[in-house]
Amino acid sequence: MALEHQRLTRSAVRDPRAESKDHVANEDERSVDELFAELPEKWQRTLEEVGMGLPDLRRIAAGPDGMRRARAILAEFSQAGTGSRPTRTVYGGATPVWPWARLLLVAVASVGVCLLSSVFIGKAAAFVGLLLGLPVLRVAFRTRESRGAPVARYVTVTTYLVLVLVGTNIANVWYLRLRGVEQTVTIATPTHQWTHGTRETYCRVRLRDGSVHEVVDNKENCGERVGWTTTAVVDPAGHYKPFLGTTPEMGGLLGAYVCLGAAVVLLLAPVTVVVRGRRRL
Repeated sequence: MALEHQRLTRSAVRDPRAESKDHVANEDERSVDELFAELPEKWQRTLEEVGMGLPDLRRIAAGPDGMRRARAILAEFSQAGTGSRPTRTVYGGATPVWPWARLLLVAVASVGVCLLSSVFIGKAAAFVGLLLGLPVLRVAFRTRESRGAPVARYVTVTTYLVLVLVGTNIANVWYLRLRGVEQTVTIATPTHQWTHGTRETYCRVRLRDGSVHEVVDNKENCGERVGWTTTAVVDPAGHYKPFLGTTPEMGGLLGAYVCLGAAVVLLLAPVTVVVRGRRRL
């Protein structure tokens, strides 16, 4: 009778460790869809914003050891309870390509529009580049939080600013280097402007067709040389002002190297984040 009572008592009181194992087993049997559906809607949106929405989690779960990684991502949210909004730093799974490709496309397109506008408004195109920097910033900070992402964002934005500020400053020089033609011109009566309290003299030249143009990047006293002939680099299309001097005297090499380096870094920053994120799988 005593033995029977002990067996009944043991069967009535379950081992907590056994209950824990049963709970884990039940969790392992649940699909990604079920676990995702249990999250609050605002956290589901957060996962989608960082590139870990339900379709992405399904792709992760379909890979080798994928269910464990998918559950680990969801666990960061499901265990957060009802407290504050969960962190956006989710490092599970592969880094999605499209957000970073979009950032690169927006940055390159903005630089292109900025430099193209310099044909019409000269160095004032830098303000166009700064204005176009706003969508670049918006896209940059909407990329997924992943390893290396914060550094890549700031590097991309910094190199964009370098390309805009330096590029618009030397665009006319390199355009004339590529398409300019040296020709003999006649120094015309200069113009005078007050700049920062100083009276500046800006040289002008008369081209072979009789048109008179203020030269670019030259602030000289040409008043005593009116009527003299000299050499200038002229844009055949008339987009940029002539350069008073020969092609080798134009300079711009340092700025060109800076822009080339910035362009390479702009390309490599998002590519590096994606490659590193996918190698960790």
